[in-house]
Amino acid sequence: MSVVYILTNESMPGYIKVGRTEREVTKRVVELDNTAVPLPFQCYYAARVPDYEKVERALHVAFDDFRVRKNREFFKDLDPHRVKAILELLAEEDVTPREEIVIDAEATQALEKAVRHTRRFSFASVGIPIGATLVFAKDSSKTCVVETDTSVVFEGESMSISQAALRSLHDLGYRTPTAQGTLYWLYNDESLNFMRARLANESASE
Repeated sequence: MSVVYILTNESMPGYIKVGRTEREVTKRVVELDNTAVPLPFQCYYAARVPDYEKVERALHVAFDDFRVRKNREFFKDLDPHRVKAILELLAEEDVTPREEIVIDAEATQALEKAVRHTRRFSFASVGIPIGATLVFAKDSSKTCVVETDTSVVFEGESMSISQAALRSLHDLGYRTPTAQGTLYWLYNDESLNFMRARLANESASE
């Protein structure tokens, strides 16, 4: 199996990892959960491609401006939705794991705790108005509406964007225990996570 994947990590906000493997993505994620990282990685998207070395290299070149170090697969403030959009065009098959990648019970609990304690995203901080419609990155037919500065209405219920993202993932058959809402909800075709990083960088350069 020749797979290129996009990974995120709750302990590394603003960073994504774009890499490749000849094995199942779940095995690669488990392998990466070592003493060098406090929380396990989560797979945002993975695809089987014809020439994974060539595809991975092309993605690294295309997004080189976001790369942290030339000999590392990490990218900062790069919207995973942008990488996924290109990878989908080259994919032979979507192999994103749908079942929960279980490292161990302690890892799962630590991940859930980290998500619960994450400060809620502020729509006002990125200029998104009340009443705006957000689109789910994995299925554009799923939308939610901004209700307050920190909540949305999804399927008739008021909740956080992370809760809405997790429910959407479960509806699509994914069994992940947590979801970082800012990675999965889009406004004007940008993830909320990328919007926040972009605006912060623009403010810093002024």
